[in-house]
Formats: sequence, structure tokens, C-alpha cells
Amino acid sequence: MKASIYTTGFACFCGALTALGASATSVSVASNGGSASSTATARGNADATSYASAINGGRAVSNADAFARGRAGAVANSVAMADRGLAVSDSRATARGRFGGRAFSRSDSVAATVGGVAISRSNADALGRFFGDAESESLSTATSIGGVAVSDGEAISDGLHGGRAVSVSDSLADTWGGVAHSRVRAVSSGERYGEARSNGVGISVSGRGRTSRADVTAVGRSYRFGRTHSDASAVEIRTVRRR
Repeated sequence: MKASIYTTGFACFCGALTALGASATSVSVASNGGSASSTATARGNADATSYASAINGGRAVSNADAFARGRAGAVANSVAMADRGLAVSDSRATARGRFGGRAFSRSDSVAATVGGVAISRSNADALGRFFGDAESESLSTATSIGGVAVSDGEAISDGLHGGRAVSVSDSLADTWGGVAHSRVRAVSSGERYGEARSNGVGISVSGRGRTSRADVTAVGRSYRFGRTHSDASAVEIRTVRRR
């Protein structure tokens, strides 16, 4: 269902590229001794939205960067929220369509904490060349309550000579009083009318005094009318300390 909706959105977006331009929105809110910083940058047929909120002495930093060139579109969204503690969110979307190729990328990053540290990084990069199609979608989420959560998601796709490449990355790190790390990388390459799809999912959850980690890499490459589909996932949940 998600892939179908995403593909339909990609087709509609590419069909309306000539009517789009750069759009950037940045919002920062701070109260009760909090510090919030928000930056949004959009270039080409791109949309960037950044939101940062900090209260009770917390610090929130949010950055969104979207860049598109040629027959391409890019969307980057970033949210950082801190009630005490530190929340840092970075989202980057890059799409390039060259020599008749099409590309679309979307990157979403969320970092939220209450008295802890939450760091989220998301990167989506799509390159379509010589009538190839490329789609990349990356989602990264880091949430913590009194602990440290780090999430890193990346999706890279390359469509060349009529090929099609689709990469989807989903990373989640969540902790209450512990440490959680999640890193997901999805890479796809379709050449000469080949079709490649890569999906990566990583979930890391930890409880008080526990450490969890999820590392995922999904790679799919296809050539000369071939078709490949690569799925990789890792889930680690550590919530009870062993005696």
C-alpha cells in the first residue's frame, strides 16, 4: 500500500514539475529558558520545512535542506522538540533528473526528548539519467526520555538508461533511560531498463540502563530488463536488565 501511494505521488509530482518552484518554511519556538534554532533551505523544484521547539531549558536544533535539478522534485521535513535535554534533527533531500531522466526524493526527520538526548539524521538522494527513473524515501525518528537515542536513515537510488530504482529507508531509535542506536541504509540501481527496489527497516528500543542497536543495509541492483527486490530489517528491544 505504501509503495503504491508513493509511486502515484511520484508520478503526479513529476507531471507538475514545470509549475513548481522553491519553497522553504522555518519555525522556531522557545519558552521557559529554552533555546530553539530552525533552518530551511530549498533550491529548484523543492520544498523544505523545519520546526524547532524547546521549553524548560531544553535545546532544539532543526535543519531541512531540499535540492532538485532538471526533471526532479525534492521534499525535506525536519522536526526537533526538547523539554529539557537536547534534540537535533537534520533532513536532506536531493533529486537530479538529467538527459531525460526523472527523480524524486523525500526525507523526514524527527527528534524529540524529555530530559535526554535525541539525534536524528535523514538523507534521501535520487538520480535519474538518460530516461531512467529514481525514487528515494528516508524516514528517521529518534525519541528519548532521560536517555540517548540516535537514528540515522539514508536512501539512495540511481536510474540509468531507462532503468528504474526505488529505495525506502525507515529508522527508529527509542529509549527511556538507556541508549538506543539505529542505522538504516537502502541503495538501489536500475540500468538499461532493469528495475531495482530496496527496502530497509531498523528498530532499536531500550529501557533504563540498557543499550540496543540496529544496523541495516539493503542493496538492489538490476541490469538489462532484470528485476530485483531487496528487503532487510533488524529489530532489537532491550527493556529488562538481566540479573
